Amino acid sequence: MKKAHTGEPNRDSAHSREVCAEDPFTTHIKLDARSAAPSTFRTPGTFTVTRLESLAGLPDRITKLSSVPALLVSISLKSLPLHSYQVWAADKLLPTTNVSAFRSNVIDFDSEPRCWAGKAFDYVHYTVPRLGLDDIAADLGFGRVRNYRLSVVEDDLVLAQITRSILPFIGRRDGPSLLALDQFSLILGAHLLQRYGVLQKMGKVSKGGLAPWQKRRAAELLRENLDGRIRLADVARECSLSASHFARSFKETFGMAPHKWLIERRIEVGKQLLRQTTKLISDIAIQSGFRDQTAFTRTFRQATGISPGQWRRYIAARAIEPKNLA
Repeated sequence: MKKAHTGEPNRDSAHSREVCAEDPFTTHIKLDARSAAPSTFRTPGTFTVTRLESLAGLPDRITKLSSVPALLVSISLKSLPLHSYQVWAADKLLPTTNVSAFRSNVIDFDSEPRCWAGKAFDYVHYTVPRLGLDDIAADLGFGRVRNYRLSVVEDDLVLAQITRSILPFIGRRDGPSLLALDQFSLILGAHLLQRYGVLQKMGKVSKGGLAPWQKRRAAELLRENLDGRIRLADVARECSLSASHFARSFKETFGMAPHKWLIERRIEVGKQLLRQTTKLISDIAIQSGFRDQTAFTRTFRQATGISPGQWRRYIAARAIEPKNLA
């Protein structure tokens, strides 16, 4: 069995902070023909993204449990033929058809869901704690959502697109930062609420951006944590807001999500160091909040169209042009 696990950049560095048990994370588990699949699959009490891939299927069904009230959201990445996939909820076998790629299930962990797949399969599973969903519901003006509609092998285009967006990053050493995963969980949670939640009457939704002091404090905290190893809830708490309310107000104020704003600040710091110092690009990458030079180069190229080295040479050449000479 091969397993990859990520949740923040530079997690295995000696300088990394101890990861809190409540931190979100992604992991990729690959089962081969010799792997012994556990009969019970337990998830921690946090938002998680798990890709579970098997080349041989399961000999027996797996029971899935969560340590906190949560929803289990599962998206198939490959097709499964009829009669090779079964799902139970509250000990009841649910009717299923053949499973096409990117079909989804949404099941409350309270029903102790079980599943079996007799053929090779590849699934992405999200564990979405109800506490976070309640926070989003309150911010959107709903009362507490007590029930969610059971869904099995459903064609949900939004869930499919959300999964496609995170799929390349699951289990990578330089995967999404904590801040990015928090933002991702809000997007996923808002969709689950509106499509599967049994909602109460819509109340008044507070609108508008951050107050000036909140804007200053949020920017200050994010700049102090360029590596992204800070939770959205921590920044929101400093601004006296819920995580969902803060994320929406931040985007209203800055025009982008917090983790994207942070990436722009990383690039700014990187450019400043490239321009004003002769430090190695690998050292600049770390000082700019990136896990390593590869991550820095990839993101820098996406933002500017050229590599950090090319950008440094371009700026140096411009500095010695005749028009720039004293």
